[in-house]
Amino acid sequence: MNALLKRVWIGLAATLIVSLAAVVLPDHIQIDDDGRIHLGAPAPTPSSSTAASTPESTSPPLTRDAVDEVIRTAVSAAGLDPAQGRPAVAAGANSNRTGWMAVREKTAAQSEMNAICADLERQGWTLNPNGDRPDASRSYKRGGWYLLVSTRGKTQAPSTTSALTDSQTYLTLTGLQLNLSDIPLPEITVRIG
Repeated sequence: MNALLKRVWIGLAATLIVSLAAVVLPDHIQIDDDGRIHLGAPAPTPSSSTAASTPESTSPPLTRDAVDEVIRTAVSAAGLDPAQGRPAVAAGANSNRTGWMAVREKTAAQSEMNAICADLERQGWTLNPNGDRPDASRSYKRGGWYLLVSTRGKTQAPSTTSALTDSQTYLTLTGLQLNLSDIPLPEITVRIG
């Protein structure tokens, strides 16, 4: 009986890990309808319907300074002063990460997040809907960078920040530069179940 329970727990853990990985890396992990999991980028299959390239595939690599400017522009487009918030990463501290955050009233935070997201799309950022909750977070990609726009409440606030009132939340933009094409992933098929 213990061996059976152990196999069940291992199967559940593997399913959870692969499901989370499929949300985070949708281009490298695919789950078929029959439950088979494929790791690695799928082989390109040229067709007339995919002949047109997506904005992300033709977007040149961006620098951190360019992403910082994108964030300032999007925050300004939402009617906010970028100087009223604070950088999430100190300038020059890490060239692969950047961000901005501000304490906002909950009643306004959602509409401000929507305005920021609309401006990111206007600037050519591609919505990456995997795992997003439209009322709490949205992620975008362009030029090797991923931007997460989110509102998060008091219960998820980092312990190093000031306490929020019940009517406040954080509005954050977090940018990460990821070049997943540099990570060779073999094509592996796993059958669970």
